[in-house]
Amino acid sequence: MENEAEKEAGAEFQPLYAQVKALITKRIGAGEWKPGTMLPNEFQLAAAFNVSQGTVRKALMALEAERLIVRRQGRGTYVARHTSERTLFHFFRMVGMDDRPAEPISRALSQKTVTATREFAARLEVPRGTPLHCITRYRIMNGAPAIFERIYVPVRCMPDLAVEPGSEMLDEMYVIYQERFGTTIAHASERLASVAATDEVARQLGLAGGSPVLQIFRVARDVNRVAVELRISFCRTDLFRYAVELN
Repeated sequence: MENEAEKEAGAEFQPLYAQVKALITKRIGAGEWKPGTMLPNEFQLAAAFNVSQGTVRKALMALEAERLIVRRQGRGTYVARHTSERTLFHFFRMVGMDDRPAEPISRALSQKTVTATREFAARLEVPRGTPLHCITRYRIMNGAPAIFERIYVPVRCMPDLAVEPGSEMLDEMYVIYQERFGTTIAHASERLASVAATDEVARQLGLAGGSPVLQIFRVARDVNRVAVELRISFCRTDLFRYAVELN
């Protein structure tokens, strides 16, 4: 039988474990293995992909490092499920000036549909003019307004995505994407800049107009690296700062 991993590899060579990893990722992305589902064991996966158990084990280790799966000793391997706590730990980088993390409280301000500008279309890798959900919200940390942001999601990805203006958002957006639409955010890239707060940003954050704020452009991608969300955040820098660990 022709090796399924080899068929997926194409002309460009990849190590066999990477090919198996790509196949498993593809099945997760297609919804064949949903969040919280237990994967077949190593022996079954090896037989399915016509590779050794050692190759499967190495592929699973790589998936675990990317937090796409969770391996539970004596219980099996499961597709990772987003929780608000897990999402904050993995993706949220703002801390107090004492470096202590604080769980943000999010409140929706508005939602509307807009069309993608040239810049937004390029960042989301969609045609210009594509309809986008636009959700505006602010986030409170340690009792103070900390972040004002707009979130853009292509309507075609999640047609029924909706938030209630004025409501507290109890779940992180990535939890909503996964639980309601089967879309798991696995990758994100960010670009940071120091900018002067506009009147709107200053008002929402309780600052004087023109105060310095940290602007973060984030593009979030699913397990197949399809761009799902563009998030533009404006963060106070007098009470909070951006923290990241480099290994």
